[in-house]
Amino acid sequence: MQPDSTKRFSNRVDNYARFRPGYPSALIGILEKETGCSSASVIADIGSGTGISAKMFLEHGCTVYAVEPNDEMRKAAESQLNDFPGFHSVAGRAEATTLDSQSVDVVVAAQAFHWFDRPATKREFRRILRPGGWVVLMWNTRRIQSTPFQRDYEAMLQRFGTDYERVKHMNVGEADLQEFLGPFRKFILLNGQTLDFEELKGRLLSSSYVPAEGDPNYEPMLRALKGLFEQYRENGRVCMDYDTEIYLGNRNTMEGT
Repeated sequence: MQPDSTKRFSNRVDNYARFRPGYPSALIGILEKETGCSSASVIADIGSGTGISAKMFLEHGCTVYAVEPNDEMRKAAESQLNDFPGFHSVAGRAEATTLDSQSVDVVVAAQAFHWFDRPATKREFRRILRPGGWVVLMWNTRRIQSTPFQRDYEAMLQRFGTDYERVKHMNVGEADLQEFLGPFRKFILLNGQTLDFEELKGRLLSSSYVPAEGDPNYEPMLRALKGLFEQYRENGRVCMDYDTEIYLGNRNTMEGT
């Protein structure tokens, strides 16, 4: 993983857990059809964060090993998910999960793959997957050109973001995914949130690439956000549109050892 990636969300945990979008329910149907994922499947959710994706699989009845290096995020997931009998919280990294060899049916990385050291992660995924197992990489990608609000929100991030261009997940292209997964299948689902101002603020502050409280740009950024909200709100809310991008690769066709 990138040197600071395991710590950079430590002061974002509450906003991340409360205001990040979930994933469309249709995603489970795709995985059932394409990978054979079922309620009997064992899932390794890598970079599981506050448990947003893990919860979806737990509700489906799966056994989930939620592997997360950040203590604060892992504890947030535990507080929400410990009542699920199939939930297992694991202090580990993508490159060193601590899981047993050939112990899982599906490896999932939701909103996380762009932080990983890819060669080391690829070796680890191949190690923990059973023969014929699947890797699922997925992101909620903002549709930055879909509406005037989305375009102006993106412009605000370009203006105030601390290292937005360097760390945004859109830097991972399909050539990178092909190198990692081998032949892959891609699916896109529509997703979205409707947010009042406090929810929109929380969604913004869940991002690791924006100024935190105390930074000289923090208050100017929030003023800009308020201006956007007032300009585009309808019935006290704005819409944040996403494409949920899903990439599936099979262990048997991933190159490497």
